[in-house]
Amino acid sequence: MKRLVFSLLLSTTLIAQMPERPLRPVSTFSIVARDPQTGEIGVAVQSHWFSVGQIVPWAEAGVGAVATQSFVDPSYGKNGLELMETGKTARDTLRGLLMADHGRGVRQVAMIDAQGDVVVWTGGKDIEAAGHVAGGDTPTAEIDRQRLPAGMDGRISWGKNYSVQANLMSNDRVWPAMAKAFEQSKGDLAERMLAALDAAQSVGGDIRGRQSAALIVVKAKSSGRPWEDRIFDLRVDDAEYPLQELRRLGALQRAYNHMNAGDLAVEHKDQEGALREYAAAEQIAVGTEGVPASRLAEMRFWHAVALVNMKRVDEALPIFEKVFAGTDGANWRELVGRLPHSELLPDDKTLIQRIQAVK
Repeated sequence: MKRLVFSLLLSTTLIAQMPERPLRPVSTFSIVARDPQTGEIGVAVQSHWFSVGQIVPWAEAGVGAVATQSFVDPSYGKNGLELMETGKTARDTLRGLLMADHGRGVRQVAMIDAQGDVVVWTGGKDIEAAGHVAGGDTPTAEIDRQRLPAGMDGRISWGKNYSVQANLMSNDRVWPAMAKAFEQSKGDLAERMLAALDAAQSVGGDIRGRQSAALIVVKAKSSGRPWEDRIFDLRVDDAEYPLQELRRLGALQRAYNHMNAGDLAVEHKDQEGALREYAAAEQIAVGTEGVPASRLAEMRFWHAVALVNMKRVDEALPIFEKVFAGTDGANWRELVGRLPHSELLPDDKTLIQRIQAVK
């Protein structure tokens, strides 16, 4: 009972704080989604607007995700997550916030909660072509009218596990193409959401073109340490081909997730684990177009260090050779001599000299 009272009080407070007039016109296409297998939650977006990642996508582990766009009001993101954190469903959260928003006719907002329940609103005054698809929902005009309180001009839908939404599009094929791509694509949640964005662009996308993109994926449950709960947190603020760059960054993020796991394994003296993670990171980076040699050098260096610590020096030396042959090879060679002090390589001068002597 106390939780319910608190939720209602918080809802009232947040609604009272919502602005009465539309804010920035961030017309765009986006997806909010949950992976039913892993419980991961995410949001991805592209727009012809600078730094769309600052205001459209919101996500919190164990809580949910929000995409707020069209004449965007960022408070839907903050307030939506806070209300869902108290136990309110995505549906109740969005309906409550919309009821208090005099500018709802030009909003487009989607929310998904930790249970995968999704709700999406497209205001009746959003710039055409505008629309949405909620996963598993089969709405009709009559159903939409029944769902909307009196005086609300727009369309609201709810479904399960994902919602795609778009406004100011070149045509009305955009959001159905996004839904189809998400449902039919394979891979992790980030990969499937990127497939939805690619599909939107392939059928026309934003009538104005493209400029920025963003991707956030969080874990199913909160650890209490938000910096550890974000699996992907990427932004392309200004680019000719933002989705292409977002995919490149996504691949690098996967690689560095392995690097981080490798570092943790080193910290725990798990050299076998470190070796697996560093090797996985290097494999991803090598297979990703546009990854600079300096990024590969970093991954190869720690891979070689892990091999040395496992007394597999002969396997490590050819990898060190590749690293030292790069533009910053002298710096990596110097770094080898500094690692024994931090117990990251054996305190063996002969071994260190042998490594540094590799040409």
